[in-house]
Formats: sequence, structure tokens, C-alpha cells
Amino acid sequence: MNIVCRRAVSHLCRRSSIIVDAGRDRGVHSSCRRNTVMPAWVIDKYGDNDVLRFNENVLLPIINYPNEVIIKVHAASVNPIDVNMRNGYGAKSLNMTRDPLHMKTPGSEFPMILGRDASGTIMECGLNVQYFKPGDQVWAAIPPWKQGTFSEFVVASVNEVSLKPKSLSHTEAASLPYAILTTWAALVNSCGLSKEKCPGKRVLIIGSSGGVGTAAIQLLKAWGAHVTAVCSGNAFNLMKDLGADDIIDYTVARLQDQLQTRDLFDAILDNIGGSSEELALQFLKPWSGATYVTLVTPFLYNNDQLGIADGMMRTGVTLASKVMKHYYKGIHYRWGFFAPSGPSLDEIGELVDTGKIRPVIEEVLPFTAIPQAFKKLEAGHARGKTVIQVVDPKK
Repeated sequence: MNIVCRRAVSHLCRRSSIIVDAGRDRGVHSSCRRNTVMPAWVIDKYGDNDVLRFNENVLLPIINYPNEVIIKVHAASVNPIDVNMRNGYGAKSLNMTRDPLHMKTPGSEFPMILGRDASGTIMECGLNVQYFKPGDQVWAAIPPWKQGTFSEFVVASVNEVSLKPKSLSHTEAASLPYAILTTWAALVNSCGLSKEKCPGKRVLIIGSSGGVGTAAIQLLKAWGAHVTAVCSGNAFNLMKDLGADDIIDYTVARLQDQLQTRDLFDAILDNIGGSSEELALQFLKPWSGATYVTLVTPFLYNNDQLGIADGMMRTGVTLASKVMKHYYKGIHYRWGFFAPSGPSLDEIGELVDTGKIRPVIEEVLPFTAIPQAFKKLEAGHARGKTVIQVVDPKK
């Protein structure tokens, strides 16, 4: 029985989300004697890098639900969403989904711990956790409505966690989960692609040199697709090394002009947004099930600017109009969103251990350099991920 099947069986025993009262015995399995505080990077308000604050006395997280685990974070990585959340982007939407039991201050999102990727060791397990045990080496992507991974410990649902690929160190593993699960959600959930459907498909990736782009190239090539990557010239060698079949340097000539010389595509994954949406109508195969999916949507922005009710209405109108516009041209139009998924990480881990997917890391920084990592990411033109070593591997 493979890892995915074993997880499916164990899921039957742990999908319960019964609240365990904070004052009652939480019934956890522990492999260590616990302290009461931990170091973490927090923000107490939204703003630029100045709001990032290192705090050595953050209260340790606790297990509030029987399907949760506590992970000792060995390494994390920085994603664009971390910068956006620091700035307050999406706050109204995310605050609606936050679980008050997991917040440090009742009724407030602050102090907030950022960070979405984690690779580490399970320290404690809730009563319903059967697939994992203390001491297991795991990786996970924590959703943005929860406290994050720029801390010594983090709480996660077992449905968000997977056994770490044995072929990767914690530093390497921490570079992948959030980006590749965003990629998975866009290609599988939105485009309907899979290892069975990908062979022979032509896929265009716009913005291919960042975390999502590099993950998408590898996943699609592992599934047998033909991949065309759009990037600047200084990322050409990286794209070639990852297996892209065709590479377009958007800086040497207009992208539209360069695409005119290529065959039409079955799918477009757009990490840039804006005017690139118009490419879908010109360069996708009409009336063939071809799909355009963008990860740049106005959903969170509309809610921030207009409030939840009016924002949702504006978003619905925008999406419906775009879907209909493309549908009349024979193209499927979709939005892609990150979705946490331990079972998907199980499948991805198998591809990693067989050498079909590998981490793309641009720089590794110590835990003290979180502000530097944010500044670097904001400068743009990433060539893979910046990883944060929460635990010094030499110690």
C-alpha cells in the first residue's frame, strides 16, 4: 500500500474537528519536555519592513483540536504572500477565516506570525492523529489564515502535513510546499490537468522564474507536457536546466510577436496578470477545452477596498464577465488559489524522491535575517526561493 493509500485510510480516523476546551486535558502525545515561550518574528500592525519584530518570548502554540500537530520548524521560506500580508493586503478576508483559538490576542490578528512554508519535526500530536507520530520528519504549507512558520514551533492540521521527502534536507524541503501547492491548485484544480492528461499538452507559463513558475515547469515535465517558459534573459539557463522545451525572453521583443511564431497552447498559467490576460484569446486552442488560469485576481483587493459584501459582489461580476467573454471564444477562464493539502504533498514527495522535482533555491539566510529576506523578495526578479534556517543545521 503506497503512501497516498495509507493516508486515505488514516484520514477516516482524523477528520474530526471537535474543539477541545483550553482548560481541559488536551490529550496530546509528546516527545519532549515543553518550555513556555519561543522565538518568533511577529508584526503588531501592518506596514513596511519596520513592522517586523523579533520576539524571544512568544507563547508556545498549543493543540486546540484533536487532528492537529505541533511542528518544530527547522527551516521556512519567504513567499510573496508574506510581503503582501505584512502590508495588510487581504486582511479583511483573512480575518473572517481566522480561528480565535489560534490567535495570541482574542479578537485581534496581532501579534501575527508570518511564514507559510515549513520543514521540521513533529513534537506533539492530537488525540485523533494516527498517521503521524512525534519524531516524524515532515513538511507543510500553512494557510494564510493561521499563525505562520517564522517561529520555533507551529501548529498544523494533519491534512496540511506530509512526511518530508527522504532525499531532501530540511533546508531544501522548506523551499517547495507553498509554491508547489499553489501550482498544483492552478494546474490540477483549475486547469484539470493531471499525469494522465498532460502527455502531449502544450502549456505556456508566464512569469516562470519565481517559486510557482519553477515548480510548474517541473511538475508539467514530470507529467509529460510540452512547456514554454516566459522569463527575462538572465533566467534562460535556469529554465533550460529545469526542462523547459521552449524559452521566450520577453525583454528582447514583444511577447505577442514572439508567440505568433509558436503553435497554439492547451493551457496558459499566468503569474503576472494585467494585459497578459489578452494572450488567452489569441494563443489558446479554441473549442478544444483549452484553459487560461491566472494567480493574479482582484478577490482580496476588492474586499479590502469595498468591504466583504460589496467586494464579493464586485468580484463575482468581474469573474462572470471574464468567464463569459472567453467562453464565447471557446476558451475556459479560471482563477487559481493556494489550497493546503497534505495528500497532494504526498504525491509531490514521490516525484521529488524519484528525481523529477527538485528545489530551486536562490539563497539561504539565518533566522535573524528575516527583514533582509523580505527586502530581497520585494526587489523582484527572484530566481527560485529564499530559505530561512530557523534551526542552525550545524548545531
